[in-house]
Amino acid sequence: MGKFIYILTAFILCQGSNNLLAQNKIKWLTWEEAMEKSKVEKKKIFIDIYTEWCGWCKKMDKSTLSEGHLAVYLNKNYYAVKFDAERITPAMLKDKEYKHVKNGSKGYHELAIHFLQGQMSYPSMVFLDEDLNLIQSIPGYQDVKTFEMIITYFGSNSHKSVPWQRYMNNFQREIFFNMSVGKN
Repeated sequence: MGKFIYILTAFILCQGSNNLLAQNKIKWLTWEEAMEKSKVEKKKIFIDIYTEWCGWCKKMDKSTLSEGHLAVYLNKNYYAVKFDAERITPAMLKDKEYKHVKNGSKGYHELAIHFLQGQMSYPSMVFLDEDLNLIQSIPGYQDVKTFEMIITYFGSNSHKSVPWQRYMNNFQREIFFNMSVGKN
């Protein structure tokens, strides 16, 4: 009987830690899933625009985007979408269809061009408001600290009243942590 209780306790603890690990990973959605979810519950949308061949995209995935505390904040405040800038399938935004455009051996997707305003750089982050309007696109690799500041700047709507430089100068990680775990 003692072995059974030990095994049962170990199983329960493993299940709990698996749930915690799952909570600390970004819940990536497809573009279509995010569009459907935003019809039901309005949230900002964070889009990671990447390509399969982009080395800096892979580095950001392994470093910055794998940080558990960032995942908790993103999952709470955004719908997170990975969007391949060379995606083949069409995508809808506000009743407009965006398609893949063949260019050389690969091509590009019109929605990526739209969000990045023609400045194709990978990785790039795009932030949409709850009504699917572009807030900001930001090109390039971001380290953990910078990414924390960026996602909270838009996630807290500070971009509407606080200049970026002031926000950046006053950013404190403890405040971020409390916001990410719901202690605001």
